[in-house]
Amino acid sequence: MTELTEIDLPTPSASVHVVEPGVRVRKGWLRCQIGDNIEFSTESLESYFFARWEPLAYEAMLVAAAAEFADKTLRRPSRMWRRDIALRIPVVNPDRWSDRSVSDSLHDVLNFLTGDSWHIEFYPRKQLMCAPQQSTLSLPPEVDAVIPFSNGMDSRAVAGLKEAEMGSKLVRVRIGSRIQDGEALSNQRQPFTFVPYHVRSGQRRFVESSARSRGFKFGLISALAAYLADAKLVLVPESGQGALGPALVAVGQAYPDYRSHPLFTGRMEKFVKALLGYQVRYNFPQLWDTKAETLRKFINQTKNSSWSATWSCWQQNRHSSVNGKRRHCGICAACMLRRLSVYAAGQAEPADSYVWENLGATSFWHGAAADFDRKRITRAMREYAIAGTLHLDHFAGLRTSRINAPALRLSAFQLSKALGISESDSQAKLDRLLKQHAEEWKTFVISLGENSFVADWALSARS
Repeated sequence: MTELTEIDLPTPSASVHVVEPGVRVRKGWLRCQIGDNIEFSTESLESYFFARWEPLAYEAMLVAAAAEFADKTLRRPSRMWRRDIALRIPVVNPDRWSDRSVSDSLHDVLNFLTGDSWHIEFYPRKQLMCAPQQSTLSLPPEVDAVIPFSNGMDSRAVAGLKEAEMGSKLVRVRIGSRIQDGEALSNQRQPFTFVPYHVRSGQRRFVESSARSRGFKFGLISALAAYLADAKLVLVPESGQGALGPALVAVGQAYPDYRSHPLFTGRMEKFVKALLGYQVRYNFPQLWDTKAETLRKFINQTKNSSWSATWSCWQQNRHSSVNGKRRHCGICAACMLRRLSVYAAGQAEPADSYVWENLGATSFWHGAAADFDRKRITRAMREYAIAGTLHLDHFAGLRTSRINAPALRLSAFQLSKALGISESDSQAKLDRLLKQHAEEWKTFVISLGENSFVADWALSARS
């Protein structure tokens, strides 16, 4: 029997019809109802539209929510990446959304970001969205930039550094949950403190976890905040490993991850300009630094220790708790980068911050906390940990790998165009970043001891 190749396999597809309450869905399409599957709360809308009601900005949020719903609903098969996704979305002015400049830039940014083929059409809305009530929220008289703010380490560090420099001219835009981050934004309500909407599964449960559309969601709500605050810049807080690493070191058949990459944000700029007629620029203050360098700079310049209250782990609570207390898992790619960065920055965290307390253990099994139920350690969890280690190890080896040299030259060229710098400057900065990461990774692995399971995985990958 001839084995099917990816080209021979049928492309997974989904057709999602976003509707207002009481509107029938086109036959054969999946229902996504506004107010049910996509919910906008009064409080979250007031947080954004505190100064003026902008129906076009609201509809942009609706598009992002619909894309998230469709993305999560359709599973990617194990042997291929691309899917075909069709969306029908109700808007007040379909002609505006169907304008070629808007439609082309929207499709370009979603196709590039997710690696899928999107087909989006717009039709007239039956009922106008009611504007939120007049809000008493206010902004400083002049805002130069906004920064998406979560409970992540880069987010906390870069926000702290830039606030020390810009003061009230920088405004935070909340992109996490409504739970306050350890360091509360304020005891009083402020603009942009809530993600404007919530997405729930419908006839089909959510089955896809890659969620590349999240980059569009966070990039768009940050740009809309800049637009509504009359700011020109969106500061992207990711350091070099987080912004460039996922695109340079793809895993298996996975499409490169561009969620915090200048090639993605450049496309976002074009879409926002086409839709709103407003020029927003995405800026990467720490793009050419490692996470450890960003953390060290934050500590030295602000004398602030709040980085320790940040959260990095990708795992869900049920997979990363000990005796009922939530912990970082300690072994996913995000946790491994955190631990590497804390060590390289000359800092330390209590071992019980992590489920896997001891990365120097001789086996993956023995590295977990003594009270962690061994029945919860699955084969998938181990493979997830190996992937996290190898991602950092492969990123460390890019600079000296002949086979990756053409890809690095191409990346430097693309970054130079996206950032408006010379190709030689881009190449030099990328080379320095890769060299710094390699040095930090080597030192960190050595610190774990030659019998560490992490060292064993890294050594095995190079042999």
